[in-house]
Amino acid sequence: MNNIKLTLTVFTPTYNRAYCLHQGYEALTRQTCKDFMWLVIDDGSTDNTRELVEKWQKEADFTIKYIYKENGGMHTGHNKAYQNIDTELNTCIDSDDYMTDDAVEKIIKFWKENGNDKYAGIVGLDTTENGKIIGTKFPDGLKETTLSGFYAKGGKGDKKLVYRTDVINACPEYPVFEGEKYISLAYKYLLIDKDYKLLVLNEPLVIVEYMQDGSSLNMFKQYVRNPKGFSFIRKVNMKHVSSYKRRFIECVHYVSSSIILKNVKFMQESPYKFTTLVAIPFGIALYVYIKNKVRRNQLL
Repeated sequence: MNNIKLTLTVFTPTYNRAYCLHQGYEALTRQTCKDFMWLVIDDGSTDNTRELVEKWQKEADFTIKYIYKENGGMHTGHNKAYQNIDTELNTCIDSDDYMTDDAVEKIIKFWKENGNDKYAGIVGLDTTENGKIIGTKFPDGLKETTLSGFYAKGGKGDKKLVYRTDVINACPEYPVFEGEKYISLAYKYLLIDKDYKLLVLNEPLVIVEYMQDGSSLNMFKQYVRNPKGFSFIRKVNMKHVSSYKRRFIECVHYVSSSIILKNVKFMQESPYKFTTLVAIPFGIALYVYIKNKVRRNQLL
């Protein structure tokens, strides 16, 4: 089994999620196609994640690779994963999510029938356990799109991304800022959107659950704890958005993050200085709102 060249790597960065990681494993055991391997990136867990995965390695009918690293946040888990993937395609399944039973079969069949060097990969749908699509489906008949283009036209909700490994590894790694553990994963996706489109697979591939300890429900705390990372991604976003309104919003967030960071050089470092100047009062208001939101949440 280990000598067969596989098509897809399913990778899962995880931190102290032994209590729910079994859902992802069990879904992989049910896959109707086994042309994949599972790469588990343990981001410094202190629970029994290692013991669980080592047990699964012995009993699974597919390849499981386990890598332990010091805790650094989700983006560093992605960096480590991309350094260790050699299959044509890869997709991230978060530790609290799991694939539909035929997801691997759908992905590989769809890619073999439609994929080529023109495309960075595939974008599919996420769904809740009761079958509700996260956000919006893609418009009927849509064959290809960029991720940013979909959202710019009113698309909503997380989507499942399957990337060509050579394309995503051609992008710079996610930057690591000392003392911080969060960078938006959209950084690489934005860079890829400049040169490639994604094939649209308008079907559910993953069942998602937003856990109370997940970053999606703790974003205000993330703003306060990781201002360097947010300042970085806001500057990147300013350069890639398609409308002035969206750029202004990015500038507002950039000002807010700069205040949290106490960066007195934020105007000098902004790629859009005039818009940033106009955004300052709104950025101050956002900063106050974020601080109050975090303070109230801590009191609950």
